[in-house]
Amino acid sequence: MIIRKSATVKKLLDLWPGKRALGVYRFLPIFFGLGAALEFSMIHWRVGETNFYNTFKKRQAKDIVAERLRLNELEPIKD
Repeated sequence: MIIRKSATVKKLLDLWPGKRALGVYRFLPIFFGLGAALEFSMIHWRVGETNFYNTFKKRQAKDIVAERLRLNELEPIKD
């Protein structure tokens, strides 16, 4: 596989401040911001009546109920 180096991309990356002090870690805030935006969109954007947060909570509730039923079959709860 041949990787071509683009002079334009290299110039754009070199324009980003902090190269001497931080090296490649100077791009970390960009990815932190992108991750935060992704989390925000997963929680707040709705497709129909559902979003990722509702789906996750529903799955988590099903797992908790299944675990309690499994434990109840193994050891009956004594009141």
